[in-house]
Amino acid sequence: MIVVTGATGNTGRSLVRALATAGEKVTATSRNIAELDVPEGVAFRRADLADAESLRPVFDGANALFLQNGGASAHTLNVSDILDAAKASGIERVVLLSSLGVATRPESPSHGVLGLSIEEAVRGSGLDWTILRPGNFDSNTYAWVTSVRAQRTVVAPFADVGLPAIDPGDIAEVAAAALRKNGHAGQIYELTGPAPVRPREQAEAIGAALGEPIRFVDQTPDQARAQMLNFMPADVVETTLAILGTPTPAERRVSPDVEKVLGRAPRTYADWARANVAAFR
Repeated sequence: MIVVTGATGNTGRSLVRALATAGEKVTATSRNIAELDVPEGVAFRRADLADAESLRPVFDGANALFLQNGGASAHTLNVSDILDAAKASGIERVVLLSSLGVATRPESPSHGVLGLSIEEAVRGSGLDWTILRPGNFDSNTYAWVTSVRAQRTVVAPFADVGLPAIDPGDIAEVAAAALRKNGHAGQIYELTGPAPVRPREQAEAIGAALGEPIRFVDQTPDQARAQMLNFMPADVVETTLAILGTPTPAERRVSPDVEKVLGRAPRTYADWARANVAAFR
């Protein structure tokens, strides 16, 4: 059995579907998961990554674990306790969803320092481990849903700075391969889309999927900062703005790892927009 944490997130939800389609026995877990969040026949249990004891009954009978890194709540996790509970339950393999920022922003308290500490706990766990380091997610543009629905407008900073954003479905397929198949232990995969895409181009792709033009409004960094501080810690905001506005060569780089694992090129942002256009209608 495979346990998927963060199972209601963009990557976790796709991973649960991929594993279930492949015929794997899956237990999906998150704090508020419900029956409607999982495909028919998939087991689900509520648990909190910040409470390792709540995970013990979820881990019972499992042999592999997809561990979400906690995202904005990563600082609340005791990853060593989670991994100890996993080992005690008989889990032998863990796939960690980390972040490219561990490598590209090592000085960042959230992206680099905290992310690296989580990775080090996984590498020192005694389990067979695989680490996934995705860059920018296509699904981050769900932040534009309200303005696209109401005004057919996208408001975002750094209109013409491109990053090779990745479809969470591709991350999920790489995770499924690492969870199900041998040959991935001890690997760190950097996961990106097939080419850099600019926010202005993303807005155009959403418009093409909708069949209607989308107006793009270029925010200033200060405007974006003020908006992001409503739902992100300050250090996360500053690092995010730096990545979006002045990405390093490593953050602009297109990685071959998705194709290496899956045997196909990663999907484009336009592919993602067409597949998820209903959210923007």
